[in-house]
Amino acid sequence: MTPGGTPGAPGVVVVTGVGRYLGAHVAARLAADPRIERVIGVDPATPGPEVEPDLLDGVERVRLDLGSLGGFLADLDVDAVVHLALVSAPDPQHGGRAAMKEQNVIGTMQLLAACQRAPRLRKLVVRSSTAAYGASFRDPAVFTEETEPREVPRGGFGRDILDIEGYVRGFRRRRPDVTATVLRFAPFIGSTADTTLTRYFSQPFVPTVFGRDPRLQFVHFDDVLEVLHRAVAEEHPGTYNVAGPGVLSLSQAIRRAGRVAVPVLEPGLSGAAALARSLGFGRYGLDQVDLFVHGRVVDTTRLKQEFAFTPRSTAAAFDDFIRAHRGGVVLTRDTLAAAEQVVLESIRQVRQAVQERS
Repeated sequence: MTPGGTPGAPGVVVVTGVGRYLGAHVAARLAADPRIERVIGVDPATPGPEVEPDLLDGVERVRLDLGSLGGFLADLDVDAVVHLALVSAPDPQHGGRAAMKEQNVIGTMQLLAACQRAPRLRKLVVRSSTAAYGASFRDPAVFTEETEPREVPRGGFGRDILDIEGYVRGFRRRRPDVTATVLRFAPFIGSTADTTLTRYFSQPFVPTVFGRDPRLQFVHFDDVLEVLHRAVAEEHPGTYNVAGPGVLSLSQAIRRAGRVAVPVLEPGLSGAAALARSLGFGRYGLDQVDLFVHGRVVDTTRLKQEFAFTPRSTAAAFDDFIRAHRGGVVLTRDTLAAAEQVVLESIRQVRQAVQERS
């Protein structure tokens, strides 16, 4: 029993976003908990290739979008809802930024409206992100849950997170009988995680911002599952930062990963990111660019006290990622040629900047 926990896990739990890696693993973990009677996974799409075929065997799956949940939640007498159906980066092949905002902001509004009409609902767990704090040169050394962002995040995901948390605050006022838990996760990493961040560090040549070495925090994917499980099975109202203790500078992370840093001027990082996208190393938006320029560190005291749980350290989580991905990048002739162009372009930009200043 944790300090904030009380007996009695919910009987019927609905998990959104089970067609993706995180949602599928959370739903499967909850389904394996004998204290929970039923786990219903909701997603309009069939599970993607990253979800093992038999992972969701114990989960009842329903193909619904978030806008169709109103009567569904009420008819099922749902006890708890776990909202994980968020998109962290725009996908040009699936509607880009407009589709991302539709899923994140409008989808969450529709979900909360459905939750408000569910009479038996007593628990809501929402995935959020430390992107809510933004990333700028005016940031404090460490963010607590009460820290307001000094500037509105430039990236779409950070702005979406601010909107989502605002809607959850409104829901709390309308349904004070529901325990609402908001979990602000640091970027995921680990042996099984496949995210924008892990693809960034999997590149043989990693673009960095000239003259910057930001402090970073990560959270291991297994610890993400543990915190989400506890949030459902126990009582933890409020908002919590979830990150591994300690920090790594970007240069330390790149050295640990055995990669080569390629410094570029800040405007050039977007160009390097576009090149990485063309080589299949993932999608990068302003959220990621600002993180790699300014960094972000959060305080996790509240999580440790209320959940009685401390995630493994940022360094340990990153090392687990390295062990799983060591040797996983193949340097083809095309990859080397493209990386050479990044290096040459960064040298040209630096020389031009020096000439303009002199």
